[in-house]
Amino acid sequence: MREKNRKMPDSGKRCPVRKKCGGCSLLEMEYSEQLKRKEDFVRKTLKGIVKPEAIIGMENPWHYRNKIHASFARKRDGSIVSGIYEEGTHRLVPVEDCLIQDERANRIVRELCGLFESFKIKVYNEDTGYGLVRHVLIRTGHVSGEVMVVLVCVSPVFPSKRNFVNALRKLHPEVTTVILNVNDRRTSMVLGKRDIVLYGKGYIEDQLCGCTFAVSPQSFYQVNPVQTEILYRKAIEFADLHGTEKVLDAYCGTGTIGLIAVEYAGEVTGVELNPEAVRNAVSNAKRNQRKNIRFVQGDAGEYMQKMAAQRETMDVVLMDPPRAGSDEAFLSSLVTLAPEKVVYISCNPVTLARDLKYLGKHGYRVNRAVPVDMFPWTAEEHVETVVLLSRI
Repeated sequence: MREKNRKMPDSGKRCPVRKKCGGCSLLEMEYSEQLKRKEDFVRKTLKGIVKPEAIIGMENPWHYRNKIHASFARKRDGSIVSGIYEEGTHRLVPVEDCLIQDERANRIVRELCGLFESFKIKVYNEDTGYGLVRHVLIRTGHVSGEVMVVLVCVSPVFPSKRNFVNALRKLHPEVTTVILNVNDRRTSMVLGKRDIVLYGKGYIEDQLCGCTFAVSPQSFYQVNPVQTEILYRKAIEFADLHGTEKVLDAYCGTGTIGLIAVEYAGEVTGVELNPEAVRNAVSNAKRNQRKNIRFVQGDAGEYMQKMAAQRETMDVVLMDPPRAGSDEAFLSSLVTLAPEKVVYISCNPVTLARDLKYLGKHGYRVNRAVPVDMFPWTAEEHVETVVLLSRI
């Protein structure tokens, strides 16, 4: 059921930098029209494969992002401003109050500009390579209320770090951890590999579908927690688990959907290539006292091939690949394993259509598809879709 439309003021008043930023390309539209456009895009893309059900939108499509990153620049008068770089340039677009970012995070970024000036902290210049602070990453817990501030710097040496943290927490006591991330490479990557905890645990916790997850600076965690709950619950509904099934969570990441599914399944195996993500998944399983789930570090396609060769089976495969979708090697392995059901969570309708056509030619029927608007105001192709397939 499509969510009710919310009347909004003139778009020019809503975001003065919308054209320079470019992130919210549908900001000129009423939300109901935007949902229709995204729904139509999914319908056209999946035409001849499956007729999608109505898109699920947000009741309140503002300030939903629980993860933001800001860059900084110094103006001619010496003051510091925050914002984002214009696409393909090193020109900073000042952004004071992003309408899709968490409001607490917006306020903290504004205060950080003043703190950098007070403590005489130099902000990084992308062209000259001079300065200390490159970016700030902020992650917020939607349910827990915990807030992480990550100072991304070119050096592990941060002047007056204790006083700086105290000043920040005096302004924003909701900040529960502060981390110094070292990124000394001339790269477009926001984070470096080294994290130094300046205050707190070095991570925040948040709740999703009744499970608690630890979120570190490097962790993957969906940026829209409200819609993620809807998306994951729809995936669990499609899987139709009755407490006995063997489930494989491919591309499992830090184990989010697998840890939610295991409450309804007999057992879950999560497979993930990234070893750090696997360590986080194991930790999350312990945190939630889930015993009938295990995680394997490796390639999910190769793992399925190995299972099939040993005549092992899975009843359900949950798959949530990146925007590029799954490659043919993975899909071939999936077909070889031959689970009764596949629940495919996609963030790209175009690659989803390609993969569904392959599976349709190799013994699977596409039964249902539901688009979910995870990223209001962004381009029409930025829509998640959960699909149910069954073996013929």
